[in-house]
Amino acid sequence: MTANSAILDPSNGSELSPFAFLRPDLDRVEARIREQASAFDPAVEPYVAYILNTSGKRIRPALAFLAGGATGGVEDDHHRLAVILELIHVATLVHDDIIDGAEIRRQAPTANAKWGDALSVLLGDCLFTHALMLSTEFEDREVMQKVAIAANEVCAGEIIQTQRRFDMQLSREDYFDIIRKKTAALFAAAMELAARLNGQPPAVCEALRDFGLDLGTAYQIYDDCVDLIGDEQEYGKTLRTDLNKGKLTLPILNLLATASERQREKLNRLLLQREPIDLGALANIADYVGAIEASVDTGEDLVSRARARLDILPEGEHKSALLGIATFLSVLLQGCRQ
Repeated sequence: MTANSAILDPSNGSELSPFAFLRPDLDRVEARIREQASAFDPAVEPYVAYILNTSGKRIRPALAFLAGGATGGVEDDHHRLAVILELIHVATLVHDDIIDGAEIRRQAPTANAKWGDALSVLLGDCLFTHALMLSTEFEDREVMQKVAIAANEVCAGEIIQTQRRFDMQLSREDYFDIIRKKTAALFAAAMELAARLNGQPPAVCEALRDFGLDLGTAYQIYDDCVDLIGDEQEYGKTLRTDLNKGKLTLPILNLLATASERQREKLNRLLLQREPIDLGALANIADYVGAIEASVDTGEDLVSRARARLDILPEGEHKSALLGIATFLSVLLQGCRQ
């Protein structure tokens, strides 16, 4: 993982991180997340414990705490929300790694690399159902419903992305629909529901939800760029999986859009052969650098829009931290420029 990207990782403890002052809340929720393993059957507990110790940056819990702090304070329900959203996220990582055939996540073997696909699918399912069970503890029925809706959107996004692999007709609109569901939905839920737990009016809840959608979408664009240009040792997980598995991310869609007919046919042929594609081959086909640049521009536009959503919040350290997250993400996106 690069030094810059580590700043946007709440779990790394960096004093430069916009999450740094949340350390007590993050430590508490980390302990609660790991405690969830004991809720499973003793035969299942070691597997769940391994997954919860090796997955996730805890960005969604941090967003829940920042949104809660910016709208009235962080209470026990915010910690419950943080645990639930992280369990849903970790479940998607387990399933993602199976689909991608990934062997490393956060510099440790993935569940599927250790125990195979069949067991890993079931472990992911266990985490999903456990998270939804925990959501029934909220007194506000609408919070429960919105957690379930967010989980449903994540699953729908994963299904649609898998369904549309190697689909050369995938449009930019299709791509954004997929990543809003599979990534941004949980960012949005963390922000919106943290405000709702504090009794904030609809206008505030909606503005924070939209911040989460914009930020989560921009974060996924960054992740998609890193999958093409990043270094596995630095980033801490298996890369080059998207293209090889037929996931047409924004940089590839931009590449296809700017390629000549002959270049497009060549790229289509390479993709449909379903063989590993050397990045040098991409660079020789069309304007690969321009495709990355255009993706970064899109991500930065989303970050700017996200920042404007926060105008509705009063000034304070929590709002400043949210703005800081947007700034750091913009820096990470700039780092993807070739």
